[in-house]
Amino acid sequence: MTSQQRFGLSCALTTPFLADGSVDLARLTAHARACLSAGCASVTICGTTGEGASLGAASRERMLGALQRAGLNMRQEIVVGIAASSVEEASSQVKQASSFDCRTVLLPPPFYFKDATEDGLCDWFSLVLDRVTAENLRAILYHIPPLTAVPLPIALIGQLKARFPSTLLGVKDSSGDREYARSLLAHHRDLAILVGDERCLPEAVRMGASGAISGLANIVPDLMLPLANEGRDDPRIFALVEEVLRYSVTPAVKELVAHQTGDAAWRNVAPPLSPLAHEDAQRLTNAFDAIMQRAAA
Repeated sequence: MTSQQRFGLSCALTTPFLADGSVDLARLTAHARACLSAGCASVTICGTTGEGASLGAASRERMLGALQRAGLNMRQEIVVGIAASSVEEASSQVKQASSFDCRTVLLPPPFYFKDATEDGLCDWFSLVLDRVTAENLRAILYHIPPLTAVPLPIALIGQLKARFPSTLLGVKDSSGDREYARSLLAHHRDLAILVGDERCLPEAVRMGASGAISGLANIVPDLMLPLANEGRDDPRIFALVEEVLRYSVTPAVKELVAHQTGDAAWRNVAPPLSPLAHEDAQRLTNAFDAIMQRAAA
């Protein structure tokens, strides 16, 4: 990707589960196709909304195989989320993605030790990025301190960019911190800067961000596209984010997918998450319906 190319909108694909806890491959492939048909440039699997930290190697293998058999362009349409604290496991997930001809991974920091130094993080990322480079993949660093409690300092990104200029594609910022996003754009505009918090997205795009990896693209990709591609504000999206954040986000997104599709199986989540309680689900879906009835600004 050159600086002139846009990343666009990637759906942070939610993972459907069967009652026995295994991944529902039929629903997975159908949902991926639907998001791509709705205008998403790619889908990101095994990320936060996709419960990637709850998916083992065998589940990931089946998911990648199903998407490949379904005819998706694995190089261009699939981003694979990595979720690991050890260099060994992260490298294994990278190698697995490569074996299915994927070319882009979303790489968060190791999330167990909260007191890691910047030098230690640089060492960890460098070892994993060595594997990414060896497999001829590209990496998007994933800044999501609300979950990992391990931030990515702007200077660290600069060090990794200097060491891996052909491997480091971009940074996804899901901090919800507008100042951090502005600093990313000020210092690393040559990378694809992506925004996960949809409330921050339009401003960031107007400032030069390259797009988004978005959980709401599971539900309203048509409304998300103008935000990610044009930097257009939409109060409906802002209101919807505020409603979703009242609850555990991934079960809330799944509740809305179930509501929109009429398919209750989408409520299934992997432990340690739980589906929304009935009262919360009703409150969220009622709020969603009311928001969707509003006219665009």
